[in-house]
Amino acid sequence: MSKERQQRRAVREAEQAAAASARAVEAERRARKDARKQRLTGWVPTQPSGRPTGVLAEKRSRELRVLVAVLIALNLLVFAFTRDWYVTGLTLVASVLGAPIVHMILFRKG
Repeated sequence: MSKERQQRRAVREAEQAAAASARAVEAERRARKDARKQRLTGWVPTQPSGRPTGVLAEKRSRELRVLVAVLIALNLLVFAFTRDWYVTGLTLVASVLGAPIVHMILFRKG
């Protein structure tokens, strides 16, 4: 019985040693990959990924959606009731150029 246990233990230790060497090879490969990536992208400044979050970002996003909806509604009304392409184009250009002013009028503080 003792020889069987010894044999099983030797097999188990050999498997553990093989697994440890595989982990070491994988760790070394990962370290080389990370070093290569750092050399290639180390000069690029890192920025936070995704869109900004928080209360102020949500407020700004909501205000922008309302502003775009108002300007689209205005342009659709002008297009629906006017058949002159010059007036429609002028309204489109004026709404794009006047968007900051409309935003200030709609969402002014105070």
